[in-house]
Amino acid sequence: METAGKLRLGLCCIFRKEPIRFRQITAKTLRPLSRPEQLNRLSAVCLHNARNILASLQFVRENGIGAYRIPSPLFPRYTHPEVGYHLTDLPDSDEIGHVLEAVRFSAQNNDIRLSFHPDQFNVLSSPRVDVAENTRKELAYQAMLAELVGAEVINLHAGGAYGDKNAALERLRQNVQILPESVLGRLSLENDDVSFAPADLLSVCESLGIPMVYDVHHHRCLPDGFSVLEVTERVVRLWESLGREPYFHISSPRNGWHTGSPKPHADYIDPADFPPCWHGLRATIDVEAKAKELAVLKLRKDLAG
Repeated sequence: METAGKLRLGLCCIFRKEPIRFRQITAKTLRPLSRPEQLNRLSAVCLHNARNILASLQFVRENGIGAYRIPSPLFPRYTHPEVGYHLTDLPDSDEIGHVLEAVRFSAQNNDIRLSFHPDQFNVLSSPRVDVAENTRKELAYQAMLAELVGAEVINLHAGGAYGDKNAALERLRQNVQILPESVLGRLSLENDDVSFAPADLLSVCESLGIPMVYDVHHHRCLPDGFSVLEVTERVVRLWESLGREPYFHISSPRNGWHTGSPKPHADYIDPADFPPCWHGLRATIDVEAKAKELAVLKLRKDLAG
């Protein structure tokens, strides 16, 4: 590959050591409350979480980390059919808006790439109409947040095969094509370790003109005959044909490659699992490891060594 430049490592959502924590609140907790009480509780949680995104970016900037994945439930229960809300409903909406503007400013001025990764219940390949519709609503919510904070990527697993991979991929195609532009302009699809390997998704992404986030750990768990180099080259070409920086994920197996299931993630990344063809790329690599920021900093040190 001829592409070369800055290789940035990304931190995913939460912290192991740093005192930065995000709050949640359940629909069960909210249901017994009056609507004003619900909105007060939700507003406090959303403001707390927004401030902690800003604190996260400060840590990322100070430690030379180039990307940050924002927790998907940043504003909990936002699309819930009973207790859902809009930002303008919240008593602290103005202050929340100011904090999110500061997040956007910090990311842009420090060249920090922001992304979202919707939870696993978001499935565009589902044969259930309600699941696909709820997924579209959730993606629209995340696109709204992405616009506010300047996040470029909303990365989604393709979903399940439901006993017929070709039919599932066709549903995926159809559902992607009816997404609003606010989502489509940020959407990427990721290979998984159960249903869809790179060989399944690359042609879909190429035909739809949307990029693929290459998870090399998933590929090693679900091989498809393509080498890591072959997939990397196609993924890089696809991202760069869209004028965007390629995105990858890396993990190491908690139990090793030869003992038990290799799917669960380890605390840290084994440098031997880092693909040689990724060195020197202009790309973002999210570090999916249980030790979170400690794993990112250790991998950076290992790669430098």
